Amino acid sequence: MDAAGSQVKEECAQYAGQVQNGFITTNSGKLSCSKIIHLIHNNNVKNQVSKVLNECELRMYTSVAFPAIGTGQAGQSPAKVADEMLDAIVEFASKRTVQHLKEIKIVVFQTNMLKDFYESMKKREDSNSSTPESLISLLKSFFWGRKTSIEKKKPLVLENKVDIVTFQICGESQEDVNATESWIIKLILKEQFENCISDELIESFSDQQVEALTDLQRRKHVTIQLEKNCSPPCIKISGLSRDVFAVSVEIQKMIKKIKDTQEEQSKSELVYNLVEWRYQRNNDKYVAFDKLTNMQLEDAKIAKKTHLTVKIIKKNYVVDLNTLQASDDQGNTINIQRVPKNEGNL
Repeated sequence: MDAAGSQVKEECAQYAGQVQNGFITTNSGKLSCSKIIHLIHNNNVKNQVSKVLNECELRMYTSVAFPAIGTGQAGQSPAKVADEMLDAIVEFASKRTVQHLKEIKIVVFQTNMLKDFYESMKKREDSNSSTPESLISLLKSFFWGRKTSIEKKKPLVLENKVDIVTFQICGESQEDVNATESWIIKLILKEQFENCISDELIESFSDQQVEALTDLQRRKHVTIQLEKNCSPPCIKISGLSRDVFAVSVEIQKMIKKIKDTQEEQSKSELVYNLVEWRYQRNNDKYVAFDKLTNMQLEDAKIAKKTHLTVKIIKKNYVVDLNTLQASDDQGNTINIQRVPKNEGNL
C-alpha cells in the first residue's frame, strides 16, 4: 500500500462502505499494473481467489498477480494456502468460457514458502485423481504463459529386431518328432516373459534414448516395441524373463531421469521468478547465472551453506555465500549479487 501511494489509500477510504463480494477495485497508483483488487480477509482463501479470477475475466483483464494470501499477519499455513489457491486456479482453468485471462502469477516473497507451492503443483501432476492431463497442461500454461506455437513431436522409431532360430528335428518316427517339437515349444514358452511399461514421459524420449533402447535390445537379446498409439504410451519388452527384468529396470531408470530433469527445470523456473543471482563481468556489468545454477545458489543459501562450487564462463569458482564473492583456484575473485524480484510490484 505504501508503494502504491496516497491516491490508492484515498480510494480505499472512499469505497470502504461499498464493499461487494468481499473486495474493492482501485486504480494502480504508483505501481506498474492497471488495477489493484483489495480483498477483505477471511479464512476461505479458495473462495477469495475464485472471486478475483472471475472478476478479472469479467473485466477482460489478461493477467493477474496474487501474493500468498493469508500467510502474513493472518498466520495461515503456507501449505494450506498453496493448496487452496491452486484448487481455485484449477477450477477456473477448467471452465470452457475463459477467454480473456491468459496469465496467473503467484508471487511468493518468502523463499521458504516456495517449497509448499512447488509441492502443491507437483502433487497435482503426480496425482492419480480424475484431473485430466490436458487440465494440468492448461494450469501450467497459466503460470508460464501460453506458447504461441506447438513444437511438433518427432515420432519414436525403434530399430526392428528379428532373430530367427531354426530347429531341425530328426527322429525314428513322426510321433517322436512331434513330441520333441512340443517339448521345445513348451520350454521356450516357459522361459518367455513379457512386460509393458506405460508412462506419459515415454513420449519425451530423445533420439539418444531411442538409441539406448536399440542397444539394450541388441545386447540383452530381447524384443522392444514402442506402442505409440496407446494412452499413455507404452514400451513392451519380450524375451527370457531374466533379460526382460534387467531391461525393464534400465528403462525405468531412463524414465526417472527424464522426470527428475523436468522437475528440476520446473523448480529452477519457479526460483528464477523469485530471485536472480548474478556475477560481475570485466566491464563491471552483472550477468545472470543460468537458471539451474541460480536454483543451486538459492538452495545453498536457504540451507545456510557457506560455500558452493559453480561454473562461471566454463571455469570452476567457489562462491562464499557470506561475502558474496567467488574465487577460482588461482585466487581470482568475482563479485556476486542476489537480487529478489517483484518486490513492491503487486
